[in-house]
Amino acid sequence: MSQLQLESVRIAYGATEVVRDLSLSLERGHIGCLLGPSGCGKTTILRAIAGFERLTGGRIAIRGETVSTPQQHRAPEQRRVGMVFQDFALFPHLSVADNVSFGLRSGSRAERRARADDMLAVVGLSEHADKYPHQLSGGQQQRVALARALAPDPELLLLDEPFSSLDVELRTRLAVELRDILKARGITAILVTHDQQEAFAIADEIGVMKAGEMLQWDSAYNLYHRPASRFVADFVGQGVFLPGTLRGDHEVELELGVLRSEFPFECKDGCPHCAGNTRVDVLLRPDDVVHDDAAPLRAEVMGKSFRGAEFLYTLRLASGQRVLSLVPSHHNHAIGEFIGIRLDADHVVAFRHPEAAARAA
Repeated sequence: MSQLQLESVRIAYGATEVVRDLSLSLERGHIGCLLGPSGCGKTTILRAIAGFERLTGGRIAIRGETVSTPQQHRAPEQRRVGMVFQDFALFPHLSVADNVSFGLRSGSRAERRARADDMLAVVGLSEHADKYPHQLSGGQQQRVALARALAPDPELLLLDEPFSSLDVELRTRLAVELRDILKARGITAILVTHDQQEAFAIADEIGVMKAGEMLQWDSAYNLYHRPASRFVADFVGQGVFLPGTLRGDHEVELELGVLRSEFPFECKDGCPHCAGNTRVDVLLRPDDVVHDDAAPLRAEVMGKSFRGAEFLYTLRLASGQRVLSLVPSHHNHAIGEFIGIRLDADHVVAFRHPEAAARAA
């Protein structure tokens, strides 16, 4: 049985539908993530799961129990759902321990304090129990908010852009810490973010959203290497589309050479199988284009971004097309220099070229 299930969920504000036919399923102990650009409906879905938004269609169930339909709406406090807000929402006049115990409804004061102390130990803040929020760093405040959300032992934890106010280095570290805490306690959670690195660091399953629709609910690996649509391919990770021509079910010819695929090309975007000589756009990631001084194919360095162990080079091919390449940083080439490159793509993702798709339609 899924811990969380959304079936054909629709949400509208008046005549404006902001979520359309969205479905997903999350198993107990798994961490899910809603990923997408601003305004795509991520937070609206999170609020609907929490009970702050009503549905105009579909169904939401937690542990198999229906909590939302257009006709039925269980109140937020009756859903056993914890929530960590974007701004942490800590009470400045309460101590850290009192913030954590605030949502506990049963037990004596001593029992509530003991539960708060237990949760602060989980997030590594035991020594800060009697301090006030303003005496803590942003990362520590985030962990207090997490301890408060975990204190009532929720069936499901919801996190709305929990690291957005923190600096990049701290966000990365806390993302890993958060995953470790949730996994150690077997907590089911769903996170909203527009930062794919956060999503990759935390989530078991990620849903890429666009304009209120779920385009793909999948693992980070599949989103990166097996995107279901051109939007997902472009949104997740870095890469470029290079025009090519299919030479059969398993081969595509590019300016960089011929790529062979273990499986027949699907061409995606509504085309289950493409015939030979079909024009396609092939997704090339930076790790698909390898710097090789011995390669006969040369490309001009148009841009470079130092990343410590690597450079991310922008390279111009003879046709004027540009590709990206990750190169070890001891290969420090100048702008305008020509370097040797070759293809080394394990996963070949192709989409039918728009003109070819138009002719087929």
